[in-house]
Amino acid sequence: MASQAQLDMLEKIKSQNGFIAALDQSGGSTPKALRLYGVEESEYNGDDEMFAKVHEMRTRIITNSAFNGERVLGAILFENTLDRDIEGKTSAHYLWQEKNVVPFLKVDKGLADESNGVQIMKPMPELDALLAKANTQDVFGTKMRSVVKSANAEGIKAVVAQQFEIGKQIIAAGLVPIIEPEVDIHCPEKAEAEALLKAELLAELDRLADDQLVMLKLTLPEQDNFYQECIAHKNVVKVVALSGGYSREESNRRLTNNNGMIASFSRALTEGLSAQLSDDAFTTTIDNTIESIYQASIS
Repeated sequence: MASQAQLDMLEKIKSQNGFIAALDQSGGSTPKALRLYGVEESEYNGDDEMFAKVHEMRTRIITNSAFNGERVLGAILFENTLDRDIEGKTSAHYLWQEKNVVPFLKVDKGLADESNGVQIMKPMPELDALLAKANTQDVFGTKMRSVVKSANAEGIKAVVAQQFEIGKQIIAAGLVPIIEPEVDIHCPEKAEAEALLKAELLAELDRLADDQLVMLKLTLPEQDNFYQECIAHKNVVKVVALSGGYSREESNRRLTNNNGMIASFSRALTEGLSAQLSDDAFTTTIDNTIESIYQASIS
């Protein structure tokens, strides 16, 4: 049974304008995220210090006055952040109770080696325990990522089948999964891969029961408004867009041309932020960034 907080979050995601901040860099992507933020690898030793540094970065973003539920609908965290506090509250509770921002949790354990032009997700043997932990902190939804690197029908079918199989396990635990089959922006047949992907997504969506709700996180497509059938589907709460390596300017431009899609940017959100910025400069930078992504999301 969904908690009242989770019901309120569902209503917010469904009805309010805004975008989702992807603050879930983990493992191998953390050193790069820190380097872009101006924190060199010489400034920390080992994973514990590295994750403490990235939590400082996320805390500075989340506690900033410009980061609030008026323009930011939700934020995706990873498990290490879920286990840490912000100003005396768990990160997820701080987001919702103090900022009115809906918390999501990244649950995948990374990607398997490429096969049939795709990378499916590694096994997640501890998923049920992780979902139970998320529920104790009023987390609303989850996110898990696979990658499509070529227009291989068999591979794309496998990616989508795995996403929905695990998605149903997440729904059964009372959470809303963000299903993310990313099409690599460097895919040589990107439009063709997107056509195959959309067909598989719609087939899986049509098999869901009325009360099985999902969100989709998709690469900004080559053809404007390509995912309209997904956006309109009765089982889809929201379709969000990943930046996928496009600059913020290019991401926003593409997003503006895709009505009904909203942003869920990671690198494009933190572009221009650095540990060296004064508090005033940091606030100005993040406020301008949030406004530009918000405007692209409401187009």
